[in-house]
Amino acid sequence: MTAPSPAPSPSSHDAARGLLLGFLDEAIAAAHPSRCLVPHLPAPGNGRLIILGAGKAGGSMAAVASRFYREQHGVDESRIVGLAVARHGYGEEAPMIRMVEAGHPVPDQAGIDATIDALKIAADAGPEDDVLVLLSGGGSANWIAPAGDLTLTEKQAITKALLRSGAPINEINAVRKHLSRIKGGRLAMMARNARSILTLAISDVPHDDPAVIASGPTVPDPSTLADARAICERRGIPLPETAKALLNDPANETPKAGDPSFARAEYRIIARPIDALDAAAEAAKRAGYEIVMLGPDVEGEAREVAAEHAALAKEMKAAGRKAAIVSGGELTVTIVGEGHGGPNQEYALALAIGLDGEPGILGIAADTDGTDGGRGEATDPAGGLVDPTTLERARAAGLDPAAMLADNDSTKFFATIGDLVQPGPTRTNVNDCRIILVG
Repeated sequence: MTAPSPAPSPSSHDAARGLLLGFLDEAIAAAHPSRCLVPHLPAPGNGRLIILGAGKAGGSMAAVASRFYREQHGVDESRIVGLAVARHGYGEEAPMIRMVEAGHPVPDQAGIDATIDALKIAADAGPEDDVLVLLSGGGSANWIAPAGDLTLTEKQAITKALLRSGAPINEINAVRKHLSRIKGGRLAMMARNARSILTLAISDVPHDDPAVIASGPTVPDPSTLADARAICERRGIPLPETAKALLNDPANETPKAGDPSFARAEYRIIARPIDALDAAAEAAKRAGYEIVMLGPDVEGEAREVAAEHAALAKEMKAAGRKAAIVSGGELTVTIVGEGHGGPNQEYALALAIGLDGEPGILGIAADTDGTDGGRGEATDPAGGLVDPTTLERARAAGLDPAAMLADNDSTKFFATIGDLVQPGPTRTNVNDCRIILVG
């Protein structure tokens, strides 16, 4: 029987923590519009270029596009009509393109006003005009135009209920699309008279489904009114009469494949979650770690996935492997407590509990957009960092890790011990990045 390995020194923990933060930086940089957008921007045509952007990368994509057309093509501002909407704190100066900051994940009036303007601009597109849509995760909340008689307050309540229910993003967006005047292909319908509609998207969803990214405003919608009704019933989502009327009105169905609105529409994904994970994995490989890639499409309850990953990490350590376990995807949290947090912070707390101070294993979980759940502020944390001393330090501070997990209070947990991950607004969004270092 071999002797147990000595516990790593605090300095080795610091070094590994620094590596984890550096790997996260590599992941975020790989998906930033400054790196991935320009090769896909089209040359300007003879008519107007209408640029419409939305999402957490809406501001940075607009800024890159503005520089491209001004500096590389010398396009006069009279030929560009632009409007971009980003989450509060995520805007960026983009000459020739009007920039608006709006609410996320819960929509607000600024989002409604900007969306109404975007729809008017799209509807005004003529046969000589080209429409360029710059799309990223968060666009579902930033482009908000309630259909029928649905009010903003009612839409906000439905959004909050869906978020609390633990529903995955494809279900949330299926409901959103059938309560909206812009989602689910309806933006393409408004711009159908344009010479072309090109959507360049940064994906933040598992499986990179264009119909799910920002609720697919320029692509056919495969979900139906019946799907939306079933989701609300299964998840116990209370609906006002205005929403019930929309979900029961056949005339409110979203446009499907074959609709002429999509005849001149093209869609390209320019950055995917796997691009970020590959960048992080390559950095870990350079640092001497074997890569165990779990992929960009991991879904499920955050605490359950964390327990599985903790068990995997322990198995790998027992086998004597020095490895980096890398995963992405979009985890969910079914909120039953009164605390505050997000899927990445909850994952990190559950990971710490699952590892139970196991020497030689550290982990990080963070949203690449820079915020993980939270209250909709740009200063919200992105995630949490875990090392073998996490539980010990928490208990010394008077915290009960299991009780805080049960109360969904992961933000307070990591804030108290100083292990929140807070990069600030990254102005991109390719979903979650989770890395566990073993050995």
